[in-house]
Amino acid sequence: MKKILLFIFSFTFLFVSSSLAQTKITIATGGTGGVYYPYGGTMAEIITKFVPGVTATAEVTGASVENVRLVGQKKVELGLSMNDTVYQAYNGEGKFAGSKIDSLRTVFQMYPNLYHIVTLKKYPIYTISDLKGKKVSVGAPGSGTELKTSQVLPALGITYKDIKVYRLSFAENTTQLRDGTIEVGIWSVAPPTSSIIDLATTHEIRFIPFSKEEIEKIEKEYPYYVGSVIPKNTYKGQTEDVPTIAVWNSVVCHKDLPEDLVYRITKAIFENKKMLVDTHKIAEFTDPKVSATKSPIPIHPGALKYYREIKVIK
Repeated sequence: MKKILLFIFSFTFLFVSSSLAQTKITIATGGTGGVYYPYGGTMAEIITKFVPGVTATAEVTGASVENVRLVGQKKVELGLSMNDTVYQAYNGEGKFAGSKIDSLRTVFQMYPNLYHIVTLKKYPIYTISDLKGKKVSVGAPGSGTELKTSQVLPALGITYKDIKVYRLSFAENTTQLRDGTIEVGIWSVAPPTSSIIDLATTHEIRFIPFSKEEIEKIEKEYPYYVGSVIPKNTYKGQTEDVPTIAVWNSVVCHKDLPEDLVYRITKAIFENKKMLVDTHKIAEFTDPKVSATKSPIPIHPGALKYYREIKVIK
């Protein structure tokens, strides 16, 4: 009898071990030239190394919109996406009108794209209301920056009719601020960004801050935007923190992904965050408290289990 029980136990152990060894997950990232791909590649490395029985691979994709669709279709286990896309997909808005993906859940928040409103110190522009009547680059046509500007400024009482609108790329912002063609350039990027660094090497620049009331108004109007800060000394001559708004980038999964698997992935990522930071400095923003409190959609129970375990939420 003991031999039979031992055999059954051994067979069960081997079966379970074999099943774990066969668990493979795919992470949908973005193009090879962006931040998503190296970030997702390091996530795959962490998961493969520190989550027993799981092998992860990063996949090149068209980024945010494609990624949430792939997750919703269960074609990948994890996807990287901007939170405005995540929110709209979950609620069936924007590009997802009539085809909402309410099976999405967040795992953690990666880093923010911060809204930079930049002028030269020689111009008497100190607040957002000072933009009225000025020559302002609102972002390139069809860009995430232009989309945000078209929402943010009107929410603060400034329409495109109140400014002289230019739709320029980040590089063009720098060139035309230098040339005096525009007086204000707007960027929505992960800091520090090279085009603003270049501008600051030749000109004294000023960042236009958001007031507390302005941030609260934006957050109320658009749940996927959150208050944030461009830390002092991010750019040359920037001696103070600059209050601004941000749209975070999330790692999302399907609600049906097993709770224990998501828990172990979340735990492994945060316990080995240094690997992410070594890959890209922007990963310094990857934080469990932010992840537990800033998601625009429901958080997966497996991730919540980890956040409660480390007491960033109750």
